[in-house]
Amino acid sequence: MDRDGAWQAIDAQRLRVAGVLEQLSDDDWRQPSLCAGWTVRDVAAHLTMQQVGLRQLSAELVKARRDVIKSRGSMNRLIHDAAITRSALPTEQLIAEIRGMVGSRRHNVGVTYRETLLDILVHSQDIAMPLDRPLEVPPDAAALAASRAWSRGWPFYPRKRMRGFRLVATDVQWAAGDGAPVNGPMAAILLLITGRLVVLPMLSGDGAVALGARLTTSTG
Repeated sequence: MDRDGAWQAIDAQRLRVAGVLEQLSDDDWRQPSLCAGWTVRDVAAHLTMQQVGLRQLSAELVKARRDVIKSRGSMNRLIHDAAITRSALPTEQLIAEIRGMVGSRRHNVGVTYRETLLDILVHSQDIAMPLDRPLEVPPDAAALAASRAWSRGWPFYPRKRMRGFRLVATDVQWAAGDGAPVNGPMAAILLLITGRLVVLPMLSGDGAVALGARLTTSTG
């Protein structure tokens, strides 16, 4: 998938997730997402920030960043605090802002379109799966996002966490790692790489049980 294809996939996923969000009840918005410590609303608010530049940060977000630095906290905490701040916006505005990014090729400072694709694909499932709302993830787009996540260190460190296993997609040509095979749909492998262990039952292969045991133990 080239750059143009990636942006088309980003736009399509933004429209899909906006469509799901429009169907949710107030209680659904308050439900826990797959992202630990985040509600569905928090994740939706985070997705409205895929084009935020440094100059656009509100005073509250600047203060949150300073607090993290002072306390030697993590970037994850900063990102979470930013989402919490945004989550106070009206529901209709959050949905409108996600839709409003369709067609734009802007992305956050310090990342590329690949991270933007990774962000929307994974977080759309963080919202949809706990609510049992099927949401398509095209295998070719998931493959590009998974390759990006696999090649990076922070924040998932998949090559370290999954050393000794070879991940193999069953619906697109994609594989990574060396060792006992772990097979599954590309979307499930993407979520596995990014720490969503809910997909473990979707995996097969000689290494699936052992990898599941390792990851479950390391996060328990």
